[in-house]
Amino acid sequence: MNRQQLIDNIRRRHSFLCVGLDTDIRKIPQHLTTLEDPIFEFNKEIIDATAKYCIAYKPNLAFYECLGTRGWQAFEKTIKYLKTSYPEHFIIADAKRGDIGNTSAMYARSFFEEMDIDSLTVAPYMGEDSVKPFLDYPGKWVVLLALTSNKGSHDFQLTQDPEGERLFEKVLRKSQDWAGADRMMYVVGATQGQMFEAVRRIVPNHFLLVPGVGAQGGSLSEVCKYGMTDECGLIVNSSRAIIYASQDKDFATAAAAAAESVQKEMQTLLAERSL
Repeated sequence: MNRQQLIDNIRRRHSFLCVGLDTDIRKIPQHLTTLEDPIFEFNKEIIDATAKYCIAYKPNLAFYECLGTRGWQAFEKTIKYLKTSYPEHFIIADAKRGDIGNTSAMYARSFFEEMDIDSLTVAPYMGEDSVKPFLDYPGKWVVLLALTSNKGSHDFQLTQDPEGERLFEKVLRKSQDWAGADRMMYVVGATQGQMFEAVRRIVPNHFLLVPGVGAQGGSLSEVCKYGMTDECGLIVNSSRAIIYASQDKDFATAAAAAAESVQKEMQTLLAERSL
């Protein structure tokens, strides 16, 4: 999916919501646990219930890898289902990969060749040669960690060099030498609030993947106030607040209601920008 297709989909659906598929086998409704593949069955019902309210899905690899081969099988089945049944939805593999060049090349092959996923979250700590292999695939996106939503982000991301430039600002500035706004997005946590202004001074046109709305307490209106562009420029992720809106047999219906509520707020915020 290219940049214009993504923008068009946001306008068509009046939404920039990404549903995070952080599917924990210990949290899904008990009646699903007797099925052959409970993780996939849960994901399938969540996807069917929320697809009309969102433009993207973001399965977090940790929730699948912890189950070994059966987790990987559930992940691959989820990706296949999305690509077959909802091909207009953007898929983000939240894997936070990034290693020396030849290792990153294997990660890229796994996600972009074998599974044909649209985008992958990548950690930039090891520098250019750890990110470049992911950019060797035309039409695929790198979602680079920049300013995350967790408390520990302050340990490193806000540290300053002698000239006063913070580490996350250096990441934003330097990485633009590697790819433009048509191939690279940045992770900026919703809990960072007014820090979006500093981000937008450096990357005014790039899409931002924004986790932290919902269970982590980030404000959607604040994210839009400081981070939205004339093309929207945001993909806002909500995971637990949607997929675990209920842990009973009505979980899919509850997830749909939670997703619709976010989408309605997004529709209003988009209309304020004539989008």
